[in-house]
Amino acid sequence: MSEVSEVSVLGGPVERGAEILTPEALEFLAGLHDNFAARRDALLEARGKRREEAKRTGRLDFLPETKEVRESEWQVAGAPAALRDRRVEITGPTDRKMTINALNSGAKVWLADFEDANTPHWRNVVGGQVNLSDAIRGTIELDSGGKHYALRDDIELATIVVRPRGWHLDERNITFGGRKGVGALVDFGLYFFHNAQALLDSGKGPYFYLPKMESHLEARLWNDVFTYAERRLGIEHGTIRATVLIETIPAAFEMEEILYELREHASGLNAGRWDYLFSIIKYFRDAGEKFVLPDRNSVTMTAPFMRAYTELLVRTCHKRGAFAVGGMAAFIPSKDPEVNEKAFAKVRDDKAREAGDGFDGSWVAHPGMVGICREEFDKVLGDKPNQLDRTRDEVRVTADQLLDVAATEGAATEAGLRAAVDVGVRYIASWLGGNGAAAIHNLMEDAATAEISRSQIWQWVQNGTQLDNGEKVTRELVRTVLDEVRKELDGQIPGELLAPAVELFEEVALAEQFVDFLTLPAYERIS
Repeated sequence: MSEVSEVSVLGGPVERGAEILTPEALEFLAGLHDNFAARRDALLEARGKRREEAKRTGRLDFLPETKEVRESEWQVAGAPAALRDRRVEITGPTDRKMTINALNSGAKVWLADFEDANTPHWRNVVGGQVNLSDAIRGTIELDSGGKHYALRDDIELATIVVRPRGWHLDERNITFGGRKGVGALVDFGLYFFHNAQALLDSGKGPYFYLPKMESHLEARLWNDVFTYAERRLGIEHGTIRATVLIETIPAAFEMEEILYELREHASGLNAGRWDYLFSIIKYFRDAGEKFVLPDRNSVTMTAPFMRAYTELLVRTCHKRGAFAVGGMAAFIPSKDPEVNEKAFAKVRDDKAREAGDGFDGSWVAHPGMVGICREEFDKVLGDKPNQLDRTRDEVRVTADQLLDVAATEGAATEAGLRAAVDVGVRYIASWLGGNGAAAIHNLMEDAATAEISRSQIWQWVQNGTQLDNGEKVTRELVRTVLDEVRKELDGQIPGELLAPAVELFEEVALAEQFVDFLTLPAYERIS
């Protein structure tokens, strides 16, 4: 086929990679790229233009041209049986051990991540597809350190929902007609091509989480990708179901439009809280003091602008018959009972708030947190699978409320600056080493962690923010703290990872021109 002849696989050999990178699968990927890569490029360009307009005006608003969508009557397609109960979802990368543990965790859903909890090392891109294929066919096993891992047959395994990479990320190890692959199309295409029918045969289906979208036009692109893929493989239209992460500030103003574009394939929306914070900082980084946030740990889900965001999300979803999924509980159980007691209480409060607000489920990052999340949702749901009947008609959220960052309590502190540098460097070092889900200070951190850390420092420097000790945040101060952190981590992190992590953190935190995603220059540093 001519399409196959245009495909070049540049990545090195990966164990069992030939089972994934078959001529037929590559032909399917070529079709996706021929039909949709150019539209993706144009939509990425449109992001920049919209950001410039927001910079000029200092605000965003609901779109006047889509008012009819928001005011008319419509619903998303009814959920398949496997996605009607989502009271607890676990997230994690697609390495073999995580795949088995997540499916065995007791969670209703496993977000199998090729994005922020993963890294785009070629072995992860291809190896993750191998692991998912084995898991779907029930053959996945692992012997590691004297321990045998296998799928349990005495519990209901979690439903797999795959998160491909965001639209902004390329895949340089496969080219189509000489251009780099689109990471999102590679991840989606390989998973769908190899597993759609096997999933349907098992009573489930090809389900996806869609990250980092900024507009309903990007959702329209995904919907067209889904329709094309279903038609190419002879799968019934509407079989694919997608949950969209509302984790960018422009997407918060287009929740209904995003669901509308995907309505025949939509399952719900998720409150991606950490990336949402990063997006607000990035989008309004040069819009003045009213958009300067305090320390990350000071920004809770009860901050007015975060409360507006989650209330609007639940209202939007249930108005349209879609599920609302809450944010991440990133805590990892410790060997210290006192640490656990305090952290468990915070997780319970967070999940109880979400269940009380009408969310249908929520995320955890560790199997040890599944029980706590389930218990809090059980208290509200009882025997019901979800809360679609709670339409939250009383909720009214304005643009000003979504943008009311200035009302957030807290301050920029010396400890907060040091923590941002420390966590940012630790995470980048882990990422460069091939691990996108890093255990740092009893929290499971992903790329959003480092993004918040470095973007907040960039914003503080640009605004000359004053810390609680009276010192102003300058490039010189950040470099001093960075040098101190590097010395503290010397010996804890291998030098071949620590040195480039420090260098990259300084680049993306202190550059004159803000780098949209730190994973873009980071990708250039890995083999």
